[in-house]
Amino acid sequence: MASAAGALRPHGHATASSGHRNAASSRILYVTPEIADFVKAGGLGDVSAALPRALRAAQCDVRILIPGYRQVLRQCNGMEVVGRLSGLADIPPCEIAQVRLSDGLIAYIVLAPSLYDREGTPYGDALGNDWGDNDIRFARLALAATDIAAGQAGLSWRPNLLHLNDWPTALAAGYAAWRSVPVPSLLTIHNLAYQGLFGPDCIGRLGIPSDAFHINGVEFHGKVSFLKTGIAFASQISTVSSTYAQEITTAEFGCGLDGLLRVRAGEGRLTGIINGIDPSWDPSRGDGIASAFDSQDLRGKERNAEQVRSDFGLAVSRGPLFAVVSRLVHQKGLDLMVGAAETVVRAGGQIAIMGQGEPAVERELGALAKRHPGEISLKVGFDATEARCMFAGSDFLMMPSRFEPCGLSQMYAQRFGSLPIARRTGGLADSIEDGLTGFLFRAVSVDSCLEAVTRAFNVFGNRDIFMAMRRSAMARNFSWTKPALSYQQLYGRAIDGFPRQRVA
Repeated sequence: MASAAGALRPHGHATASSGHRNAASSRILYVTPEIADFVKAGGLGDVSAALPRALRAAQCDVRILIPGYRQVLRQCNGMEVVGRLSGLADIPPCEIAQVRLSDGLIAYIVLAPSLYDREGTPYGDALGNDWGDNDIRFARLALAATDIAAGQAGLSWRPNLLHLNDWPTALAAGYAAWRSVPVPSLLTIHNLAYQGLFGPDCIGRLGIPSDAFHINGVEFHGKVSFLKTGIAFASQISTVSSTYAQEITTAEFGCGLDGLLRVRAGEGRLTGIINGIDPSWDPSRGDGIASAFDSQDLRGKERNAEQVRSDFGLAVSRGPLFAVVSRLVHQKGLDLMVGAAETVVRAGGQIAIMGQGEPAVERELGALAKRHPGEISLKVGFDATEARCMFAGSDFLMMPSRFEPCGLSQMYAQRFGSLPIARRTGGLADSIEDGLTGFLFRAVSVDSCLEAVTRAFNVFGNRDIFMAMRRSAMARNFSWTKPALSYQQLYGRAIDGFPRQRVA
């Protein structure tokens, strides 16, 4: 661990000025399976909407590539077909459409109706089942990115770097290597736990060279791993916090890929860059909340708390209001919150929970709410406006995650004066100052979580300390400006280090 961690490059690491200069004039194709403008399933959608815009503001020529889901097609105005690409093996041909968004950002849409024009999420149907052809669906996206970089789409614009995001796009790094496309790539890992694993029979369907199926290629425990392919072939790899970049080189967090990631770290090709949040997360703007407020006048925060209690059917109370806004899955450590909930209620606190996910977790939280009517309430599902009001109205946000690559909720909460109670892992460790803007605990245990909850209650009982922490949290700067600069530096490193003639 020590040797690997020593090779990791944290965000903001100084690089050669030539790298920054090259990145500023680069043409970046930002390849993503989701973007909040059209469709999102998680935090990647928010990042994909915010980071390219921050890079454009820093004079990078960034364009988006996204599949032509039904949600995308419904919302695109002025879409124009600008290119066509042939298929490969069982991957069908596609068209490339272009749309210019209201702020000028250009998005390319992969038009393959048989793959994307269907009801559901980017990854599965309305019941939460993965699409059975996800290997072909996302290989089509990855291959389109590679062929656009190779100049085969007939576009008037060609990227000189591919920015890939998570397993649905990672295969592009492999296609670029196998087809000798002279364009470097950066793969950002938003969550290593999701790897895009498919049976070895997909090799023929996806046009993957048969000799790539080995331990140093696409093979992972007898299956094809899209994410491992990206890690094996991308020019640079980043992940979404410095702490998570170190964690994934260990067996505990590496999901079986820690050995390869240690190698990449040793080569100086693994970087941690924490995400930012967009300017709308400023409570003084009042966007989407019951009442605007700021750190000097918190009366609006009280009105938001009243709104949350009303929305969730909680009793009127002067005790602290705890919020949980989360996917309801094992990763999020909500069993620790359940273990601490009895103490919260006995001490006069209330808990409002919103999210959806694994049925077993939903049932456990539903049973908890039934045991404490008026004090604990659960809403299964997600409503962006209600979630924003929860950040604005709560006193504390609970995020007891077993692991958290970056996390955005803890940033939203701090900007809105809600102090996060979170485990010291990944981006939570990097974005919460223990005892100053929130409360961190180490062990994956109810006792450790309870210790942080007890500290939160003690602070809540001391108004001067509580208000000082709240103001410190609200003063945090989580803008995309610094992360965008770090990505520019990383683009420059990828381009400068690329061993072949670059695209003219």
